[in-house]
Formats: sequence, structure tokens, C-alpha cells
Amino acid sequence: MRNFNYSEISNKKWDSEVLGLIAAIYKETGKQELYLKQRPAQLEKLVEIAKVQSTEASNSIEGIVTTNTRVRQLVEEKTTPKNRNEQEIAGYRDVLSAIHESFDAIPITQNYILQLHKMLYNHMNNPMAGRTKSVQNYISAEYPDGHRETLFTPLSPFETPDALDKICEEYNRVIGNMELEPLIAIPVFIHDFLCIHPFNDGNGRMSRLLTTLLLYRSGFYVGKYISLEAKIAKDKDLYYNALAQAQIGWHDGSEDKLPFIKYLLGTILSAYKDFQERFELVDEKLTAVEIVRKATMYKIGRFTKQDIRELCPSLSLSSIEVSLRKLVEAGELKREGNGKGTCYYRIK
Repeated sequence: MRNFNYSEISNKKWDSEVLGLIAAIYKETGKQELYLKQRPAQLEKLVEIAKVQSTEASNSIEGIVTTNTRVRQLVEEKTTPKNRNEQEIAGYRDVLSAIHESFDAIPITQNYILQLHKMLYNHMNNPMAGRTKSVQNYISAEYPDGHRETLFTPLSPFETPDALDKICEEYNRVIGNMELEPLIAIPVFIHDFLCIHPFNDGNGRMSRLLTTLLLYRSGFYVGKYISLEAKIAKDKDLYYNALAQAQIGWHDGSEDKLPFIKYLLGTILSAYKDFQERFELVDEKLTAVEIVRKATMYKIGRFTKQDIRELCPSLSLSSIEVSLRKLVEAGELKREGNGKGTCYYRIK
């Protein structure tokens, strides 16, 4: 049975990169609190946008997709699921909403994690919803020639309930007695959760939901305004590589968690940086063209329509397209390429 002792982690000496990331996140957290006091009403529009992006991105990582319009309608509860993919998307929406609204009333225990997993499958018939795995699962890769390779073997079904209980106990203990910095404890917990892989299905989505929950409970609210899931999905190879590196030696406790800790801290810090940029673009008095113009000022070199869309989530795609065309006609931007290969760069 894998042993878990988070006190051992508190004795570890962290390198300058980790310490720098932690210090930078706390600095950005302080800025965010100030921004929220200055312009709370305008920033609320970012909340629903982030919900849509988080729901879409976290499911797309697992190959669960539908159209952008349908995702938005499902998240806003303006339609009902039409198929299995949409049922899973609606379930993610439900769990994310529960975390947004009641994070302080959701303790980190096996029982509550099982309840959240059951909620994930609210809209479909899954007999294993809210129950730990019944069969051995594997983390594997499929290669272009069709062959599959097992990259990591999680804990057995028999060991899973005790292990899930143990990591919850360890996390609550070191957080409760302030023995371990939360920004270290959170990636350690998520890494162990992914190595246990406690469910037959839904482990990846649950890990991302739990990341948001743990951050909220420790006072880091960036995921409310900026989708962490979208940032992970954009560079998911980095996510999988960091996880794979940190899994080596996990079963005997000799693993190096540092790659995954650095990856997650870097993602969190990047989200805070995005928040600062979007805060400066959230102004009800600006026209769509003015917002897009300001967004292009943040870009160095060539950028795409999608790059601007990420900076201006409050604008529709058509508004961004019209604004970019007007900026090209005004001689502020140069357009290159056609179709999906279209890009822009500033010329003044």
C-alpha cells in the first residue's frame, strides 16, 4: 500500500523557481483583490465567460465536444443535452457551479469527492457515478501506427478507497495546522489524486474541478474569472509531460513531484497575468473596435483572431472579425494569409 505523509514535503528545500512562482502568485492575488474593489460589476461578466471556457476546455481535453454555441447554451441552462457528450458537458457545468457558489461548504473528504463525481453524471445513467473504480485502470498512449503503450498503472480498485481517504486526511492536516504552503499542498494532492485514478471514468475532469475547489478554499480565486482548464487545454502536452515525469517512482514513494508542482504553479500565475490584461479591457464605455485595438497592443509580432478572442471574451466572434477588418482598413494592422492561416500584426 502506497504511504502518504505530507509532513515530509514540508521539510523539503524548494529551488528559486518554485519560490519565485509562489511569491509572484501572492503578489497577483493582492492585485486582484484591489481590482475587484475598483470595478466589481464589470468583472462579473468575466465569471460566466470563464464558466463556458472551463466547461468547454476541460471536456475537450477528454475528447468530449460539441459546438461553441451549444456549450454556451448548456452552461447558461438555456437548452437540454441532446447526446452523451452534451450530457457530460452539462454535468461538468453542474459541478463547476456548485464549486463557484458553495466552495466554502464543500470539505475535502472522500464522501464529498464521491458526491461531486456523482453530480458529474447527473444527466446520464452511469452505474459507477459516485463510486470508486471497480476494475483496474491504466494510463496509456496510442501511437500513429495503432499500438497502445501503458505509461502508468494506478492503484488497484481494492487499495483506492483507503488511499483517497488518506490523501484527504493528509491535505486537511497540513493545511489546517499551516504546516505546508497551500500552493505546494494543492499540486501535491492533485498529483496523488491522478496517480490513484480513483474512478472508472472522469478522473481528469474531477482533478481539474478539485484544483479549482482547493484554490478557492485557500483564497486564490483567479479560476472564477480566467479559465484554468482553457490554459491547460491550450498546452495539454506540457500538462501530460509534467504529470508523466512526476509519476516515475510514485508507487514506492520515490517520485519527484517538482515537474508537476512547477507546471501547475506556472499555469496559475499565467491565469493571474491574463486576469490583469482582461481587467484593463473590461470597460463598458469602450466600443468593440476600441477594445480590440487595446487587445492588439498586448501582442508582439503576429497574432490570430483566436488570440484576440481569448483577450476579449466579452465580445462575440463576429464583433472581433468586424473590428479587425476596420483596423486593417484604417492602416493600423496588416493582414496575412487566408482562412485558418490568417494572422495579423501591428504596423503603427
